[in-house]
Amino acid sequence: MSIRQFKRAPIATVVAVAALTLAACGGNNDGGGSTPGGGGASLSGPVVIDGSSTVEPLSSAAAELFQNANGGVTVTVGTSGTGGGFKKFCNGETDISDASRPIKDEEKKLCTEKNIAYSELQVANDALTVVVNKNNNWIDCITVEQLKKIWEPTSTIKNWNELDPKYPNEPMSLYGAGADSGTFDYFTAEINGKEGDSRKDYNPTEDDNVTIQGVSGSKGALGYFGFSYYEEATDKLKALKVDGGKGCVEPSLKTAQDGSYSPLARPLFIYVSDAGLKKAQVVGFAEFYLAKNDDIVKAAKFVPMTDEQKAKAKSALDTLKSKAGGK
Repeated sequence: MSIRQFKRAPIATVVAVAALTLAACGGNNDGGGSTPGGGGASLSGPVVIDGSSTVEPLSSAAAELFQNANGGVTVTVGTSGTGGGFKKFCNGETDISDASRPIKDEEKKLCTEKNIAYSELQVANDALTVVVNKNNNWIDCITVEQLKKIWEPTSTIKNWNELDPKYPNEPMSLYGAGADSGTFDYFTAEINGKEGDSRKDYNPTEDDNVTIQGVSGSKGALGYFGFSYYEEATDKLKALKVDGGKGCVEPSLKTAQDGSYSPLARPLFIYVSDAGLKKAQVVGFAEFYLAKNDDIVKAAKFVPMTDEQKAKAKSALDTLKSKAGGK
């Protein structure tokens, strides 16, 4: 697990763009409650976040923008994977848990046992992206059936011509999410038919930059991760279109939101604890995350929520604040 204090280069660009967007929109105190935009009473203290590496760029962008307006607040964003993040969250170690899938029943049970109450807040949509090396010139679209042949637990495919004799005699090195990742859970469920079912002889990682480096460094490599990481590496990687049975569809903001990028479009979440929302700085941050969500999501190159999704998230936060005694 790593704690990121916003040293990752792309975040600086995200924050700069988002700051300009927010300034252009005018006003910075419409987040409500505890001065999420920096107006009114001063906020101070820590906000501790951990979880999904997919959601990390979004949370880090939101966090730095929030810190810029609230100098007394220190936000840390860890990346131990969705599952690892929930373990910390349900143990009371964090205020907010980033998640690229909904919380599981066994995780709900752990939170209940530890008296951790929470609410699920959707913060964006995503298009889980299958990538190959930029110099791969033999495939532009891959079917769900082909993905299953590659990734199912019994797969022995190690060369592209084993997937299709029309493909070259090129070794296929594989990169993907680790077992603690929500991306791993989602991908295996949608492609292999059962969450957690996957071949073991690949390069698993909770750090999506490892996948970028691995796939960009090998002509025959293939990997998968969230759309925003592909957006950061378009000069090194090629995204494959995916055929879920209705033709080849490329991952994009439009296809993820309208559902045509099937079955790899998905929602992304943060989970906020009631204990966390007894802290004014956590209330302020959560309100800021939702109030400025469109600008943050756009700057971080994620897929915006629909109006219905935004309304649901705001309602869930209001309910959680009420239960937790937040302002």
